[in-house]
Amino acid sequence: MRKPPPAVPRGRIPAVMRRLAREIDGLEEPAVEKIAQDQKEDPFQVLIATLLSAQTKDAVTHAASTRLFRVARTPKSMAKLRVRDIERLIYPVSFYRTKAVHAKQTCEQILARYRGVVPSTMEELLTLPGVGRKTANLVLILAHRSADNICVDTHVHRISNRLGWVRTRTPEETEHALYAAANRKWWPIINLYLVTWGQNVCRPVHPLCGGCAIADLCPKLGVVKVGRVSRRPDLQARPSGRT
Repeated sequence: MRKPPPAVPRGRIPAVMRRLAREIDGLEEPAVEKIAQDQKEDPFQVLIATLLSAQTKDAVTHAASTRLFRVARTPKSMAKLRVRDIERLIYPVSFYRTKAVHAKQTCEQILARYRGVVPSTMEELLTLPGVGRKTANLVLILAHRSADNICVDTHVHRISNRLGWVRTRTPEETEHALYAAANRKWWPIINLYLVTWGQNVCRPVHPLCGGCAIADLCPKLGVVKVGRVSRRPDLQARPSGRT
């Protein structure tokens, strides 16, 4: 029987997070984070942008959200749009037809059930069309300033397992495992740090381990082949330093 991979001591989570806090400065942030900053953490726009972001590249998400919000910035104005109009505005996000239906239905339910205000609890958010735990957690963290949630997408799931913080099969399992593994102070920023690192350095295929600032803290679990570090400054991780 194959032995399980060695666990990384819990103490390395703070070391990794402190180092990433320095290293992500200047790197491209996730689209929803930028939208939240641009719109001053508007809960509705964070919600809709996160809905659009699923399985879609950040540049496409940002462009589609910008087009949509130029036309409709509130649940009331978006609910008045026809589904075909929403489709046209958000194309080419992945599954744009389904997402257009969910966006319109979500607006209608926010108006009918919550008086036009995006709900602020996990239980209520999960009743909205197309909203799963990733979307709900991100809305709670970015728009409602919650310090009690961890948002886990594919990047967070992948990197948490590569680092040995968790041994999980799904993002939802990773979320619950991270609540036990990580100190509460890191919960609301785990997504920002690991997604930013995952998009720029710790990629799904051929991660740039040779230029990674946390390479000495990472057992590289599951990594089969690493990528070549580009000579372009914007694609290289900066020198690590120690914590």
